Amino acid sequence: MAELKKIGVIGAGTMGQAIAEMLAHKGLDVYITEKSSRKLQHGLRGIEMSLDKQIEKWALTESEKKVLLSRIHTITDLKETAQCDLVIETITEDLEEKKQLFRALGEICPQDVILGSNTSTLSVTELAGETRYPERVIGMHFIHPVTKVDMVEIIRGLQTSDTTFHETKSFVEDVITKKGILVYESPGYVTTRLICTLINEAFHVLSEGVASAEDIDTAMRVGYDFHYGPLEMADRFGLDSVLFALERMFREFGDLKYRPATLLRKMVRANQLGVKTGAGFFRYDEDGDRI
Repeated sequence: MAELKKIGVIGAGTMGQAIAEMLAHKGLDVYITEKSSRKLQHGLRGIEMSLDKQIEKWALTESEKKVLLSRIHTITDLKETAQCDLVIETITEDLEEKKQLFRALGEICPQDVILGSNTSTLSVTELAGETRYPERVIGMHFIHPVTKVDMVEIIRGLQTSDTTFHETKSFVEDVITKKGILVYESPGYVTTRLICTLINEAFHVLSEGVASAEDIDTAMRVGYDFHYGPLEMADRFGLDSVLFALERMFREFGDLKYRPATLLRKMVRANQLGVKTGAGFFRYDEDGDRI
């Protein structure tokens, strides 16, 4: 079985930064790229800020930070991903953009390179159909915060080969030491489908005046041992991301339980997206901590 040591990460947004940092912590060489050098530098600054926070909390030393950053290499040309053993895309949840990217990767990367997508709702089979070797395409859905959540959904597309699946599962469980959950393709998979349904119901409960936002979250945190309540979860995921996921599942399943709550739509229109804008159901500082 091939050993996956050089990992490409496409996209230096929140998830790209987190995945790249986690991979560096695991001793892997990471090759990260973005559409523009400005976005790429912004992503690198984000990783540095994350490491600096760990230093402030005595979880990391300056020398360890230097070692970690030395493992993260920036690439400006997508063609350089051909040197990687595994490529993980983390770009925006836009089907056409992802299809265009996979079309390019299908031409650039040799047949033995595994192409992974961090999508939470889109069809892995449809993305694989854009490549010359659809059997090497697989879904790898990491959960935010990546460094703290020790689970990855591994999604098999219709044509994903057994070799691709077993190599990916071995990488997830033996190299980055997270639990790999096998998921067959279905909109929202397991985690997004279940958590977004819960979050959407929390919006309805709040809209109906059953309880305050604070009390709804406290009920689930204390009563069911959630790390965050459903409304703070929505803030941390980004309300726009939650809305997109629900709309996608509503279109695919046609079931009313996935229809986004009116309150969610209103908040997204008002640009109250949660942590990324500093305000959603609760308020947050620049470090993403509740005020």
